[in-house]
Amino acid sequence: QLQLVESGGGLVQPGGSLRLSCAASGSSLDRYAVAWFRQAPGKEREGVSCATTRSDITNSADSVKGRFTISRDNAKNMVYLQMNSLKPEDTTVYYCNALSVWGLNYWGQGTQVTVSS
Repeated sequence: QLQLVESGGGLVQPGGSLRLSCAASGSSLDRYAVAWFRQAPGKEREGVSCATTRSDITNSADSVKGRFTISRDNAKNMVYLQMNSLKPEDTTVYYCNALSVWGLNYWGQGTQVTVSS
């Protein structure tokens, strides 16, 4: 069974950058499409960025396009989310997700990102 652990969240000023990391264990990540989601209190979970198994296709939500970049290193079983030009409205908990072709769906525990001066 795949386990996902996020790290890299924290407090950053508006306009700053953070890189989130997601470490996978228990299975090879190259079998899964991966994504980052975020969820603010009282709101639905929102897809942020996603990538296919070999990152030949990536996509991002309009709200973060041009600012956030998803990447993965299958050899290291890692997924990353580079977040630039951060805004206060990006403040929330970010979750790593992995989805197999068989519909197996895994989530990390989340990491808090706070954008504030």
